[in-house]
Amino acid sequence: MVTWNVATAEPPDNVSSLLRLQSPKTTDLYVIGLQEVKAAPLKFVADLAFEDSWSHLFMNTLAPLGYIKVSSIRMQGLLLLFFSRLEHIPFIRDIQVSYTRTGIYGYWGNKGGVSIRLSFYGHMLCFLNCHLAAHMIYAKVRVEEFEHILGVQAYSSQKCPHILDHKVVFWFGDLNFRIADHGMHFVRTCINNEQFHLLWPKDQLIMMKKETSSLQEFQEGPLDFQPTYKFDLNSDSYDSSGKKRKPAWTDRILWRVKPKQALAKEEEDFPLKITQDAYTSHTEYGISDHKPVVGLFQLELKKMHDTPLVRVCAEGEWSSDFDAVVNYTILQPFPSSAWDWIGLYKVSFLLIMTDYVTYTWVKDDQVSLSDELVQVYVSKDEIPLLGGDFLLCYYSSNLQCILGISEPFRVSLMPVWY
Repeated sequence: MVTWNVATAEPPDNVSSLLRLQSPKTTDLYVIGLQEVKAAPLKFVADLAFEDSWSHLFMNTLAPLGYIKVSSIRMQGLLLLFFSRLEHIPFIRDIQVSYTRTGIYGYWGNKGGVSIRLSFYGHMLCFLNCHLAAHMIYAKVRVEEFEHILGVQAYSSQKCPHILDHKVVFWFGDLNFRIADHGMHFVRTCINNEQFHLLWPKDQLIMMKKETSSLQEFQEGPLDFQPTYKFDLNSDSYDSSGKKRKPAWTDRILWRVKPKQALAKEEEDFPLKITQDAYTSHTEYGISDHKPVVGLFQLELKKMHDTPLVRVCAEGEWSSDFDAVVNYTILQPFPSSAWDWIGLYKVSFLLIMTDYVTYTWVKDDQVSLSDELVQVYVSKDEIPLLGGDFLLCYYSSNLQCILGISEPFRVSLMPVWY
């Protein structure tokens, strides 16, 4: 997980260290929350139409490594991205997004929260990226904004209509809590000596947790890294301007596991455990007055689902010389629709909804039907002339997610005759 207030800056050339791409352990999911993405009117409209530069950077970095952007939501400067390895995609279902404005009496989206909720192997997860009110004196306002977001964000679900109904909630972002009471000299001395623990008792979020019930179920790793705000640009030096803002851990990642007494019987039978392996900042990035914060988590769970809803595969050899056939089998009941489709994608595609090379409707293009197997055809005119490595994905219109993915297969290059 990444949270970063990017202060309207354009993205850096490389985010490999931020995403820990050299780690020997393979990451399954990336959740990236940004604040203050540039939202000038013309740029914001263009970003809505074509994807913003930050999304492009993360997609172009992760797609060659086998990650797909499953979902995203943007509210002005707030951006939340969810990426998954391809193997998990058929088990990520019931995806919904929501947002809440808290800026200027709730009418402006420069502050607030955006969320993505989903079912991961049957376990309901919610990711909430927030940018809360600034300045030292507004600690209680920040808590009120958080509680307001918890109260008003809603999803069309009987089991989990609100954020805290989910089995796991991650809350992160520029939460803007400051270090109270201590003077600048003491704070900087503690930072220089790496005695961060001396500052913890006066961290506003830690203080507010002690007196606010809505915060007490949220856990956070130790703040064993230097405060992430406020830095001079392209520097490791704290604010040297006339304002000389006191350093603070404004950028945070917390999580909450649903209390055992609140679990439904089904949830009790499928346990889930979260362990945080790392919680740190990346000071090498200097494009913003905030440093990005990364949390690395292990999610140990008993799968409620271990087979996809649909098995899909390519029949025989494929080339643009002849029409092709797709086979699919429904393995478990689900609310299918005449608007369901099967897309042909290049291996290492970026986006589910736009990156297909072609698609076929599962009903209109059906050529054969039995109790176990359905066949649909793809016109040879739709098959890429240059060939390559591809895969097929069954997309459910009702569930708005992919329910089955084929093994990669080869489309032959069309021969050229002279």
